[in-house]
Amino acid sequence: MKKPQRTLEKPWQLYIDGASMGNPGPAGVGLVLEDGRGEVLTQVGRFIGEATNNEAEYLALIMGLEEAIINGPPQEGLVAKSDSQLLVKQLAGEYRIKDKKLKPLYQWAKRLASALENFKLEFIPRGENKKADKLALMAIDEATW
Repeated sequence: MKKPQRTLEKPWQLYIDGASMGNPGPAGVGLVLEDGRGEVLTQVGRFIGEATNNEAEYLALIMGLEEAIINGPPQEGLVAKSDSQLLVKQLAGEYRIKDKKLKPLYQWAKRLASALENFKLEFIPRGENKKADKLALMAIDEATW
């Protein structure tokens, strides 16, 4: 059953980050989904096993998009924010995807993004992504200690 869409003046914000201790190594994802007023709807920190940093970034986006879809974003849409220039530029079609492991993750992310009426992915500096970064790192720490 689909949840009713909420109407807000501003789009929702999704902050995402993936982290890997080693490349590949123990990895985690973090995401924070905020409504148009800046209130946190959900936040997730999850250990994902062994992965590269880029794989973790893609999985953070995928999990974040799934959370947004489940919560039913408003017509104003969703703005995902990432400090991964590679992720943002690949999804914008500016960078080729050379890593074979990233291609299916790219396709999965594109499918989920296309399910949203208004979706935008933006690059932000690492300093503006502290909450998602902290969640990803905590997930790794909790799983590896």
